[in-house]
Amino acid sequence: MTRRPRPISPEERELWQKVARTAHALHPEHPVKAEPAPKPFAPEVLRPRTILPAFRVGEAVAAKQRDDLAPTLEEALARQTVRMDSAAYRSMTRGRLKPEGRIDLHGMTLAEARPELVRFILNAHAEGRRLVLVITGKGKRKDEPGPIPARIGALRHEVPHWLSQPPLRPLVLQVATAHLKHGGAGAYYVYLRRAR
Repeated sequence: MTRRPRPISPEERELWQKVARTAHALHPEHPVKAEPAPKPFAPEVLRPRTILPAFRVGEAVAAKQRDDLAPTLEEALARQTVRMDSAAYRSMTRGRLKPEGRIDLHGMTLAEARPELVRFILNAHAEGRRLVLVITGKGKRKDEPGPIPARIGALRHEVPHWLSQPPLRPLVLQVATAHLKHGGAGAYYVYLRRAR
């Protein structure tokens, strides 16, 4: 157990200063650090509380900022590392590469769309295709006001997650939002690994 050092009294500090003045520095070229003066006691300053604006229960409040802490889908896809050839990735995201296959998931429920997507990607990989287009649509804004915000486009948000989970994860090399001429934010480029 370590002991706390006891505080130095003013008399002891003065005695130490007298002894220190009689000492000679071994290396005078090095600057001597002065002992910091003790900080004076200052009481904690209390800040006034912020006053919330008046409101009524059930009143709609305009959102000043986005409260969703999760990154948007576009931010998450843009933040992922590029695992394919960078020149091919630039060509793909600029719409210069032509997709070798496409699937349109418009109008399907999540339960219907996932098996169709899995089947399509497995078949495309088995056929040796490298770039396919998955069309999800942008989604519709629902007219259901409520306390819990609903994301627009369930398929659009779920497809990247499905592509990063088994059995598709080992086959998919890169996922990116499609260029405007191939559907823009309502479609994804899926770049597949080479079939072995």
